[in-house]
Amino acid sequence: MPKFVIERDLPGAGELSPEQLRSISQKSNKVIADLGPEIHWLHSYVTDDKLYCVYVAPDEDIILEHARCGGFPANKVTRLATMIDPSTGD
Repeated sequence: MPKFVIERDLPGAGELSPEQLRSISQKSNKVIADLGPEIHWLHSYVTDDKLYCVYVAPDEDIILEHARCGGFPANKVTRLATMIDPSTGD
């Protein structure tokens, strides 16, 4: 199944408390559970003003539906072509 990176503009994201991050995560988990087994959140990276979330999903539409239902921004959704890491160069 395809993987996607979702770029979410969220000013002040890097200053969110552990409790706020837990609340956001709980909301995302609930929306995912409601949408069904086709969408999976793998992990997210938090920067000063953005979140970069990695999801597995059949298409961009369900990613956007997750954002709509959860009230999350989804400023850019990009389908990953492949992954590389240091071992790729070996």
